[in-house]
Amino acid sequence: MADDATLLCHSCGAELHPGRGDLYVVRIDALADPTPPVITEDDLKRDLRAEIDRLVESLDRLSAQEAMDQVHRRLIIHLCVPCYRRWIEDPVP
Repeated sequence: MADDATLLCHSCGAELHPGRGDLYVVRIDALADPTPPVITEDDLKRDLRAEIDRLVESLDRLSAQEAMDQVHRRLIIHLCVPCYRRWIEDPVP
């Protein structure tokens, strides 16, 4: 971040001052379910080529960013102390 850029609280918009202890940096990594898929008897009976074609067609409608966001998304937000205290107690209001 440039030295002259103003840093604002992601929640309330209050001005934050790095180095003064008045902010929290919150890093969020959201990952799609990393466990191997459960494969059923019905899955084994499917036409594999048709399934691949269907998946490729659905991916063609997404941008590269949208496709990546379905697998992994990383967010970094800055919060002032009061907003952090509220958020950490209830991060999913």
